[in-house]
Amino acid sequence: MTTQTVQAKVLEPLIYELSSSGRKADTLLPKLDVPQAEPLPDHLLRDSLDLPEVSELDVVRHFVRLSQLNYAIDKGFYPLGSCTMKYNPKIDEDTARLPGFAQLHPLQAPETAQGALALMYTLQKWLSEISGFAGCSLQPAAGAQGEYAGILMIRAYHLERGDTKRTKILVPDSAHGTNPATSAMAGYTVVNLPSDERGDVDLAALRAAADETVAGMMITVPSTLGVFDENIKEIIKIVHDCGGLMYMDGANMNAMLGVVKPGELGFDVMHYNLHKTFSTPHGGGGPGSGPVAVNEKLLPFLPGPIVAIVEESSFEDGAPLYGFVMPEKSIGRLKAFHGNFGMHVRAYTYIALHGAEGLKAISRHAVLNANYVRVRLADTYTVPYNRMCGHEFVLEGRFEGVPDIHALDISKRLMDYGIHPPTNYFPLIVPEALLIEPTESESKETLDRFIAAMHAIAQEARETPDLLHSAPHTMPVSRVDEVYAAKNLMLCCQVPSAE
Repeated sequence: MTTQTVQAKVLEPLIYELSSSGRKADTLLPKLDVPQAEPLPDHLLRDSLDLPEVSELDVVRHFVRLSQLNYAIDKGFYPLGSCTMKYNPKIDEDTARLPGFAQLHPLQAPETAQGALALMYTLQKWLSEISGFAGCSLQPAAGAQGEYAGILMIRAYHLERGDTKRTKILVPDSAHGTNPATSAMAGYTVVNLPSDERGDVDLAALRAAADETVAGMMITVPSTLGVFDENIKEIIKIVHDCGGLMYMDGANMNAMLGVVKPGELGFDVMHYNLHKTFSTPHGGGGPGSGPVAVNEKLLPFLPGPIVAIVEESSFEDGAPLYGFVMPEKSIGRLKAFHGNFGMHVRAYTYIALHGAEGLKAISRHAVLNANYVRVRLADTYTVPYNRMCGHEFVLEGRFEGVPDIHALDISKRLMDYGIHPPTNYFPLIVPEALLIEPTESESKETLDRFIAAMHAIAQEARETPDLLHSAPHTMPVSRVDEVYAAKNLMLCCQVPSAE
């Protein structure tokens, strides 16, 4: 048995290891307030279940201990690039838990859910206004589903006009990885466009690819390189001139609130990530929300249902009656019921709380924070596109003269400094990429601590590289073989034999 195994058994015993025959919690269940159910039939009963026999205190300590091992934005800095792990105000959580919202049933009559429908209607209007588009649907349950909706609308638009020759979607190599996947899922051929030396889309490659077979282009703004394409208007014109439509991946909208409206730039459709831009405790697979906003030409194709005023001045106080409607040529439903409603409440609260000027300040501070960190690290790390960035920037996690140090080593060592690692190995076009996004939430003091840790790790990489190779040293689990772990999952909570 290794020293690490002994430490794990002494310091973090699992609940199975605490099990003792006959031990149980003295839990008193409340008196039934509903009719007692019939007992399970004999063929569904098992003689024995492999469950731990533990006290209530054992159970409480076990789950509290596990919860404390989780890293969260409420515990520390979370610089995951492309994820916008900002602080989520607790008032948004309180609002989403109000009984009138949290206890609604999706099948109840619209007449009995007017408050919720009014909120959704207003949120549709706000999201359209913020992005400069004509309309919006809250249907998509995640950013990737919002992307899919956008490409399906582009396809429906061309097919409705009888234009069946358009088989290609153009995707820059600096786009989010879901963009080419979305295009392929919709049946299109993906044409990859390279970036130029500035990190912008190579215009020569774009012009060569732009022909009558192009259905549209998906572009992430700002890109995953962290830069706002200097030629964005020219890019949009080239695609429109060949008959294609422009899709903007709005996952990085946190860099543009109140500053740039994609619809006014000439984009035809974009999706939001409400859980990135407008407050949701995302991570661990959800929850997400990916509304799509469109211009006039795509309005009839929006996924539905959307919320509309179905009767003016319906009530005694003159309030309108809200209801669900399907757009005329809708691509249909993308999700059961009406989108991810709890996320709509949070986003509504967040936008209402900040207002127009507050949203603009969010983006200004997010961009300021990213550029501050970029400049402070540029003397120690290679920043391949070292120009004014948006809300994030990418650097190379390697050093000249230290060939055995990689981005993963830097990230693992950051954990020993109590800092969550940034995004690793993305975007793919930057070797040993570290994508860093501080968001607007963090103070200068927090950013200075992160910068100091990154400088210290750079020095350690040159003087004591093995310290990085064996990191992290302070976590419950040290360096693991991540490829092996992904292919050989341990789905049982019992500890394997240490023999």
